[in-house]
Amino acid sequence: MAEGNGGPDGPGAGAEAGAGELLGTGRTADVFALPDGRVLRRYRDGTDARGEAELMAHLAGHGYPVPAAQPGERPTDLLMERLDGPTLAQAVATGALAPAAAGQLLADLLHRLHAVPPRTAARPGDRVLHLDLHPENVLLTARGPVVIDWNTATEGDPALDAAMSAVVLAQAMLGMPEFAALAPAILIPLLRALPPVPDHQLAAARARRAANPTLGPADHARLDAAVALVRDCAARAG
Repeated sequence: MAEGNGGPDGPGAGAEAGAGELLGTGRTADVFALPDGRVLRRYRDGTDARGEAELMAHLAGHGYPVPAAQPGERPTDLLMERLDGPTLAQAVATGALAPAAAGQLLADLLHRLHAVPPRTAARPGDRVLHLDLHPENVLLTARGPVVIDWNTATEGDPALDAAMSAVVLAQAMLGMPEFAALAPAILIPLLRALPPVPDHQLAAARARRAANPTLGPADHARLDAAVALVRDCAARAG
């Protein structure tokens, strides 16, 4: 996980509530080991995790690969099974998985997610959207790929989910010079395996990323280039 901020609700705060070893800290949450083999994800920004737990239970009930999860004692706590295995990003970086296979796997996970019946769909065609499904949020475990980090999930047009995955992936890879050249090798198979992403959904994905308060100046500086890269890869995928 990326390093987060400290402070009274930052890393280490969980120790006061009986949480175990700090395993990782992200931009909005910390993850602690628990004695029973599970992990505790605790949001530092006051996010209520109960809805996330309910959504994950809904997805698991329909066979979608998510960690087993339940609410914790605090509204900001989420108790989850501890999963072992590299992220999809790590598998590509080490050469354990080809970039094209990674793109195809992401597309398959999006297809499977959008086949799950929504819980509260307001419009016909609405589905559960992850809105942050990229290689860092896929763990390759002994039971197969498992999708994590559902705090941005909502319901809506699946095309927005595809656009978000592509933009987030492009933006991240452009920030890593050693991997930037691999971006088309993942994006083209991803976009080829999905329905065409309408331009208005690509614009909506860009707007959502720009409004994300956790992004830094370097992230914002890469955003237009990321959208341009997605457009180019979509044209090549067609």
